[in-house]
Amino acid sequence: MPVCRNKFSMKKKQIKINGNNFSDLTGFYQEINRLFMHGMDWEMGHSLDALNDILYGGFGVYDPGETVTVIWQNTSKSRADLGREETRKNYEMKIKKGYPYNVKLFEEKLLEIENGNGQTLFDIITEIFRDHKNIDLSLEV
Repeated sequence: MPVCRNKFSMKKKQIKINGNNFSDLTGFYQEINRLFMHGMDWEMGHSLDALNDILYGGFGVYDPGETVTVIWQNTSKSRADLGREETRKNYEMKIKKGYPYNVKLFEEKLLEIENGNGQTLFDIITEIFRDHKNIDLSLEV
């Protein structure tokens, strides 16, 4: 006989990102792979598009559409580590590399960061998490 479950009786999966476990974008991707791709024989690529894709679920530790609580600990450190300087370095790398990156777009974004009014990597990443309705993101200082 099947077990009857509803959304109120099932415990929501919880994933904890610890900002103390990384200090730059590369380390962030490694931490995300460790947490979200646990048990998989492949890793998420180091890109924000890949991050967005795995947050839908079905690629790692939770199913597509499954409701998940993500607790990001030590966000004050992450906000600094993924702040203006790391964002600037990321944009400069993309401009230098050129194809497949939209150099003009990243030159504009770099200018915004240098003028103090562009989104940092931390801002962009938290926005990506919040765009997923199945993810409840909690930022802990």
